Amino acid sequence: MYIHERPRAAGPILRFSKVKKSFGDKTVLHDISFDIYPGELCGLIGQSGAGKTTLLRTLIGYYELDSGSILYKGTNITNKIQFIRTIFGFTTQESCFYEDLTLMQNLTYFGSMYGLSKLEIAKKSEQLLKLVELWEDRNLLARQLSGGMQRRLDLAIGMIHDPEILILDEPTSGLDPILRKSMWNLIKKINRLGVTIIMSSHLLDEMEHLCQDVAMIKNGTILVKGSPNQLKSYYSKHQEVWIESYPGNYKKLIDEIKKRNIAVFYPRHEGTKLIFYTPNTYSVLRAIPLAASASNEGLSTLKIEKPTLNEVFEALTNYNK
Repeated sequence: MYIHERPRAAGPILRFSKVKKSFGDKTVLHDISFDIYPGELCGLIGQSGAGKTTLLRTLIGYYELDSGSILYKGTNITNKIQFIRTIFGFTTQESCFYEDLTLMQNLTYFGSMYGLSKLEIAKKSEQLLKLVELWEDRNLLARQLSGGMQRRLDLAIGMIHDPEILILDEPTSGLDPILRKSMWNLIKKINRLGVTIIMSSHLLDEMEHLCQDVAMIKNGTILVKGSPNQLKSYYSKHQEVWIESYPGNYKKLIDEIKKRNIAVFYPRHEGTKLIFYTPNTYSVLRAIPLAASASNEGLSTLKIEKPTLNEVFEALTNYNK
């Protein structure tokens, strides 16, 4: 499902069409279909086990598809490994470099794997290490780098062959908040160079501030795709309502609210709070005190606001259980 899909100046650089992948009798990807456009920084959002890594690995040919296709600028590249490796750069949650080589030696090795000349490798290595702010450390062994520096080295290695599309699988996993923000800035800098980026994460706050588009995935299915603002705008007509009351018989309270002709969507408990979505903002303000009284609930908190991207995701995944 696309939310208010905006017009594009060009066709998609990538198109997933009914992609399926199973391991044994377990289906991990179910009819995945969506587009990614040139220069886009697209976030793939989902909880652990949702299918994000499997989807990315099918994209780079690590796994063969069971059915469906992946198109690059209209050409089917499904399982065409030699062509795929020239257009994609890929960094994983685990480091891909060799710890006992220096930064320059690592880039030289991986550059040679892509068939680059010594002159090309030297030029690209200097450009990339300056881009990721590791040029001064070029002669250090990779094992001597901090965690954040190692992530930056991974990015440089993933870009040594000038890929059009960079795939980042959980690039900030395990980093503290300061290092995460530093990595965000670097990813945005790379994107501004014209590199299309596909980035997976379960951290929705970074997707909200980083990505132009996000695709929400659950149980191997794309729930929705659109920009963070488009998704929030779409769901903002369903304002988020927070209620806290005592003794907290929220099922009865919801029933009483519904009796007053108030539309209630995606109700859930979060700690001691009841949270739901409704388009009837003004009506709900009048109805909730009456419903609380009728259900013998002592109302202590009532808050209404627009949802965050995280709350949109929670609403969608709860609704699609």
